[in-house]
Amino acid sequence: MLAKYKTSLIYCVMSTKIQKGSRQADKKYRIEIAGDGPLVVYGKPRLCQKFIVPNGRGEIWWLQDGLSFEMATEPVALCRCGESRNKPYCDGSHTHVDWDPALTAPETGVLDGAEVMEGPVLSLSDNEKYCAFARFCDAGLRVWNEVDESDHPEHRDMTIREANHCIAGRLSAWDNASGEPYEPELEPELGLVEDPKIHASAGLFVSGGIPILRADGFTYEVRNRATLCRCGQSSNKPWCDGTHASLRWNDGLGGAPTGKKW
Repeated sequence: MLAKYKTSLIYCVMSTKIQKGSRQADKKYRIEIAGDGPLVVYGKPRLCQKFIVPNGRGEIWWLQDGLSFEMATEPVALCRCGESRNKPYCDGSHTHVDWDPALTAPETGVLDGAEVMEGPVLSLSDNEKYCAFARFCDAGLRVWNEVDESDHPEHRDMTIREANHCIAGRLSAWDNASGEPYEPELEPELGLVEDPKIHASAGLFVSGGIPILRADGFTYEVRNRATLCRCGQSSNKPWCDGTHASLRWNDGLGGAPTGKKW
């Protein structure tokens, strides 16, 4: 199966747009999206489960590591149709299941079309189309209210925390004085997101500026935080749009949140 994808895609990032506050990962890393098939991963980034975990008040608070998976070959094909019997890897099921592989997301960046809410110390950019339904933004007063109170240290800190934990990159917190975004330091890594609170598995969290390419060579805006669809049913592919939540899609990987927390 992998042989089909090893040389079929063109890697071109000469004029790639990089979102402000993000850095492109080492050139060995990239994800190429086969037009009608899997996510083809180069560079052997770490691949592990990332569990969405609540705090003692029941608010979504942590992203915690679970099982790790081998990236033994170069490249590795990961399922994006949602139907592989060997998840997280592709087993060719995309060739005979009912799904639409079309990449319908716009070529523009996340900040293009984002709404900006200005608070006294911080501002918040929000492009709702990229929501992956992780719900880190709902803790405390909710991030849209926290930013309004950002002249108070506790609300400033909450605004930054909740925006930085937006795994889809929908939200970003900005310093009004400098005009610079707050971004967490994230390593190039792939996270198989699990959401036990809603009894569902979610998207693939791509962190640390790993470039994501279409089969025609177009490279999407490089971002520190992005989440790809892996249930196969998003209407904004390649990005996760939260459809897994309504489907209660489950990848069947098991595992438990036992590793490091972020």
